[in-house]
Amino acid sequence: MTKRLINNEIVELTAEEETRRLAEVEADKTARDARRAAAETKKNNQTSGKAKLKSGDPLTDEEIEALFG
Repeated sequence: MTKRLINNEIVELTAEEETRRLAEVEADKTARDARRAAAETKKNNQTSGKAKLKSGDPLTDEEIEALFG
């Protein structure tokens, strides 16, 4: 069992609380990974869009969105 500090008291979590906590931690990790992937994709689209603007190639909709919001 996991112990947590709640209201300045060490409390042992029940199996159900621990399972719910682990699920929340996993959901948070998944959401964080998705935000990081979206930020990386936007950065890549900005870089690609700038290069295409310089060379005169057509831009994708994602690149336009990344560059001009």
